[in-house]
Amino acid sequence: MSDLFPSHSPASDSAVLLEGVTKQFGSHLAVSNLDLEIPRGSIYGLLGPNGSGKTTTLRMIMGILRPDRGRVTLLGGDSGGPARLRVGYLPEERGVYKKMKVIGHLEFLGEIRGMTRAIARQRAMTWLERLGLAEWAAKKVEDLSKGMQQKVQFIGTVLHDPEFLILDEPFSGLDPINQDVLEEIVRDFHARGTTILFSTHLMEQAERLCGSVCLISKAEKVLDGNLREIKRRERSGAVAVDYEGDDAWLDGLGADTIERTQHGVRVLLRDGEDPQALLQAAVSAGVKSRGFEIVEPTHHEVDVRHVGEEAAAEAGVPSGYKSMGGAA
Repeated sequence: MSDLFPSHSPASDSAVLLEGVTKQFGSHLAVSNLDLEIPRGSIYGLLGPNGSGKTTTLRMIMGILRPDRGRVTLLGGDSGGPARLRVGYLPEERGVYKKMKVIGHLEFLGEIRGMTRAIARQRAMTWLERLGLAEWAAKKVEDLSKGMQQKVQFIGTVLHDPEFLILDEPFSGLDPINQDVLEEIVRDFHARGTTILFSTHLMEQAERLCGSVCLISKAEKVLDGNLREIKRRERSGAVAVDYEGDDAWLDGLGADTIERTQHGVRVLLRDGEDPQALLQAAVSAGVKSRGFEIVEPTHHEVDVRHVGEEAAAEAGVPSGYKSMGGAA
């Protein structure tokens, strides 16, 4: 697979640098004074509720939109310049030439990115084999299912071996098996030095893939940095309690969320709340406690703390999550 994944040597520390970037559409403020630095070679997650400004930010990075104020630097140059040729961009709005044959469609995309038709065809067939679409190469794109078309579009995004990948909701519309395949490909690119920026509503994948994240809410950045460090800073407010007894003691707790587990509850306390007060409440209620532990918060719990339960839910609630109570 080395032909699919060339190594990329970093020329500078940052793949993307946004400085005071603002974008407004009429009276709607889409992005407000955003500062963001994406290190080369990283997998960076751009997260936030619907309408928070994620897609607008990606379009400004690509030079599709120009900021009203501020500066965007892409791979050391202007976002509207030749640096874009070294980027693979998969937009949220999927688009393929449905009347073309699959192989012809991919050859065309390769040629407009500077490849010869022969090289584009060779690379396209290698990717089609990997993604289980080789037998569809001579079919028209419109004959493929929606999921297959999405995989074809992904191939078109990476066909020119980009130095930087921008993926807007890349897992949307894919079944779990193909989500796993795409996740494996993302890891392969990352292992060879490719910088990857993606926005997603699927928090499980963000937690598995991302080294760093930026959380945007209502056009403004509310959190960004190394995910492990963010969780370490937030660690004091997440508590797991295993117990036997009635649930009444949970009423009135100073909690942002309470999630049932197999043997008890997991509680995300509000800022400033003392975890020991939670234990005292359980003891006072006569609950038999089998375990009490301050734990690392999930990505969703961090989001809840910074943007609120409703907005965090729009950004994607992990499977199995059930809130027994919310912030007042």
